[in-house]
Amino acid sequence: MVLVGAFVGALLLLGLSSFTTLPFSSGPLGGVTPPERIDPFEAAQAGDCLNWDRADLADIGKVECSASHLFEVSGVVDISSEYGPQAPFPDATTWQTINADHCASESLKYLSNKLDPFGKYTVGPLNPGEKRWAAGKRTLRCGLQVAAPSGRLLPAYGSARTQDQSDVHDPGVCLGIQDNSIGDPVSCEEPHTFEIIGVVDLGAGNTRFPTEDEQESLMTERCDAIANEYSGGKVIKERGLLVTWDYRAQESWDAGSKLANCKVGALPNGTLLTAWTGSVHNPDAPPLAPSNPPQTSAVQQAEATGAPMHSEAPASESSAPSSPAPSSSTPPSSKENEEEGG
Repeated sequence: MVLVGAFVGALLLLGLSSFTTLPFSSGPLGGVTPPERIDPFEAAQAGDCLNWDRADLADIGKVECSASHLFEVSGVVDISSEYGPQAPFPDATTWQTINADHCASESLKYLSNKLDPFGKYTVGPLNPGEKRWAAGKRTLRCGLQVAAPSGRLLPAYGSARTQDQSDVHDPGVCLGIQDNSIGDPVSCEEPHTFEIIGVVDLGAGNTRFPTEDEQESLMTERCDAIANEYSGGKVIKERGLLVTWDYRAQESWDAGSKLANCKVGALPNGTLLTAWTGSVHNPDAPPLAPSNPPQTSAVQQAEATGAPMHSEAPASESSAPSSPAPSSSTPPSSKENEEEGG
């Protein structure tokens, strides 16, 4: 069994991909009940959250959605009318079609038609594997997950139905570089594009969608203050770095996404992102504490959220190219789960 597909956004904003690596989770937080072992193809229902630690997914089980999890079931679909007993096992392109035709609508319904097209959640089906498919299994579990730019799954916390869907990270998270795009979270000692220094709630005191100019004014003030507190001095300018931030689009606001990151990055080299190493966090400050629930998403953002770089630098120097859509490939299969299927 493997996870396949990633549906980024709503019906008209598809960005589908297959996961090319299987996730390695750090497991439930301390004191959390271990996963309840279930057969997700027979028992999982909408609202169930699933987690696993093993690369072959052999230990997949049901957990409380408040705990760390990698998949939240958004619906159960029967595709037997389109893919009969003699239908070949779907390739990557066919899985994308199944995802768009079935899981997209199920997930939109699950979220009361509020899915942020630029947010942290992606949509995909649980792949039953070739053995189950050959046995005629055509009932699929669709679900929501948080995927990094590489396709690796990241832990989610809380039900997607109640979470702000903004694609934000906790302060102290550094984002790597991948083909001149923002990459997965990495150690700040490794080359990275940005270091997250804070989260701003654009909805605080705002009942209507703030224009880009209004967001610019608010984020300039808030991010400068956050940067001074985070760094404890002039280290940002001394290192030739810039305080930057993200915008939120109208579509995101309408879906309830109202959080935006303040971050620090290096001045781009023309249209090329510049990687840097180290952290600007004040070494004398108390250790950073993650939010509750932690913000650990790393989905590649679409251009509508704003260019990755915003600062007081000239426009030609303060923007970077939007991230390309994830590439599609055939996902790896889980040998153990294939052998258990029947």
